[in-house]
Amino acid sequence: MQLSDRIGRRMKLHDLHVLMAVVQAGSMNKAAALLNTGQSAISRSIAELEHTVGVRLVDRNPRGVEPTKYGRALLDGGAAVFDDLRQAVKTIEFLADPAAGEVRIGCTPLLAASFVSAVIDRLSRRYPRMVFHLVTGYVEALHRELIGRNVDLLIARRFGPIAEERLGFEFLFNDSSVVAAGAQSPWVRRRRIEFAELLKESWVLPPPGSEIASIAAEAFRANGVDYPRMTVVTDSPHARMSLLASGRFVTVLPASALKFPALRPEIKVLPVRLPMAGVPNGVVTLKSRRPSPVVQLFIDCAREVAKISEMRK
Repeated sequence: MQLSDRIGRRMKLHDLHVLMAVVQAGSMNKAAALLNTGQSAISRSIAELEHTVGVRLVDRNPRGVEPTKYGRALLDGGAAVFDDLRQAVKTIEFLADPAAGEVRIGCTPLLAASFVSAVIDRLSRRYPRMVFHLVTGYVEALHRELIGRNVDLLIARRFGPIAEERLGFEFLFNDSSVVAAGAQSPWVRRRRIEFAELLKESWVLPPPGSEIASIAAEAFRANGVDYPRMTVVTDSPHARMSLLASGRFVTVLPASALKFPALRPEIKVLPVRLPMAGVPNGVVTLKSRRPSPVVQLFIDCAREVAKISEMRK
């Protein structure tokens, strides 16, 4: 009997679930407690899996239990299997009730507070019972969340080609960068401002290493000036907007942060020239993962919002 036949007839999803729990917990005892069962049942499930595939799947050492290269390969496939089942269940739920469903979106904090919020606002008006889970972070961490199938899609900026071949990118809109201040700032009354004039102002910027910090750094380099002393360092978009509204601070923002979900009259774009190309923003998905109907609704709505925004320019 071929291996594929043995898998179809003998491999149990329960045993695969046990293997995933053992590796995640790092020991048989912890996995047994996690699954509310005995260690003998855990050992039996692992043994049956190893007998089915014909290779050792885990190694036991003083640090606990670790997967072998064969175990890691099976875990990767198992994660895809359980995710496909979850997707199938989501599809069934959508077919039973097209007005409901859940979608998990990964994005940076600024995109969460701007473009993604505009998409959610538009889509939730059409489907009031739909649930949206927002996971925010830096792009590298979000890519790991998507590859791990912990989110359904990302709304993200793309700085050059995506290195990870498993991920696909669909363009939505180009986003330029602007220098912004509160409406009460004296700089707002100026018709033209040289970038160097702002160096001694109170800057509120994200921490080094973040996307917006890299955009700000490029803006300063493009204008031939040094990176300014930061008065406030935060990656919270709400904190930055609140500080800008006071009229005492300046920052570099993506233009979309002031466009979505609605115009922000308390924040003004300063007449500072930034010789920088627009950064593409779009939907990042896992190529091997077919989106559920609810996820597809979100993607379609994101296209609508992006198109409306381009028409208003």
